Amino acid sequence: MSSQAPALIPMLQGLIGSLSVSSITPAYDHSNRPVIDRLAGWLAAAGFRVEVLPIPGHPDKANLLGTLGRGPGGLVLSGHTDTVPFNEPLWSHDPLKLTESQGRYYGLGTADMKSFLALAIEAARGLRAADLKQPLMILATADEESAMHGARALAEAGRPLGRYAIIGEPTGLKPVRTHKGVMGEAVRLIGRSGHASDPSLGNNALEGMHEALTAILAWRDELVHSHRHPAFAVPYPTINPGHIHGGDNPNRICGDCELHLDLRVLPGMDPADLRAELARRVAEVAERRGLTWSVEPLFRSIPPVETPADSLIVRAGEALTGHAAGAVSFGTEAPFFDRLGMETLILGPGDIAVAHQPDEFLELARIPPTLELLRGFIRRFCLDAMIPPEKANNDP
Repeated sequence: MSSQAPALIPMLQGLIGSLSVSSITPAYDHSNRPVIDRLAGWLAAAGFRVEVLPIPGHPDKANLLGTLGRGPGGLVLSGHTDTVPFNEPLWSHDPLKLTESQGRYYGLGTADMKSFLALAIEAARGLRAADLKQPLMILATADEESAMHGARALAEAGRPLGRYAIIGEPTGLKPVRTHKGVMGEAVRLIGRSGHASDPSLGNNALEGMHEALTAILAWRDELVHSHRHPAFAVPYPTINPGHIHGGDNPNRICGDCELHLDLRVLPGMDPADLRAELARRVAEVAERRGLTWSVEPLFRSIPPVETPADSLIVRAGEALTGHAAGAVSFGTEAPFFDRLGMETLILGPGDIAVAHQPDEFLELARIPPTLELLRGFIRRFCLDAMIPPEKANNDP
């Protein structure tokens, strides 16, 4: 069947015009079903078998899988359907309308990363299932910008997809094979309030947090010297104390204090082990000072990931782009794809520098080379079937 999907520009207009913000704050969170329903119709018209995959516990959210062709292995072109929240008064253009200006398309999700889904469908235009030696899949996921419920649901379901995947996150069309993990941790100390005129009347949790933070920063220095990965611009794990709050009035001894930390961890480092070490160091301070303590995740951690340098998808990405595969410090859905047996390359036309901010845009000049690249991947992994049989994912 020849493609009957709309032209590229109407697809971009439809995706940018469909509100699909995801947020851990319920007041900002929206369903992604309008985007899913549009994509489902376009993929079905293009001859793909379409599956809308509900996400347990989130009835207004879904993933979408469109498959062209049959068989084990194959290539997945993946993008997330959600965006971050936005502050419309700060935009020069309507964030929910695709606007062309000065060689750019402006709109929420143009760079990060709704546009990639339209470009994936456009790159597949005219393909027939009978032409493919390995299947082509287009995957659209939910909630990447908040809790990654979509990718986590896929991983937990354990259903094999393709053998190789491309995630179209904004990399400026340069291939990326590794990224750091992302952790958010809350440290809480509880002491005893009392009148500020006499320190013996209470146990100051804020003073205890000062000591705990000193211990955490000392640990951070240790990690800088003990863990290195040369692929990253910042080649060591980082710990950022980003939020602290304690007490309620200067004339009361602080009864409790909470600190929030951001940790960016290297491939090979286990978030569970890091959380245990953080807890050990906090406990040492708290117990010495007679404080109650806790260390809890602010969200489920995003593990680090590293696709092998000799993976076929990495080698293909380097050959097609002319760039060596690099590393980024932001998180993606790649570690969850890794759990499904997919080797993943991160490669998309947007720029991370314009993501998550007003007047997000995609350069029009990036569209033709993106389509050329995607067609090159499809040719190598689906039409020419360069995947050795022993590499295919043959799980049912």
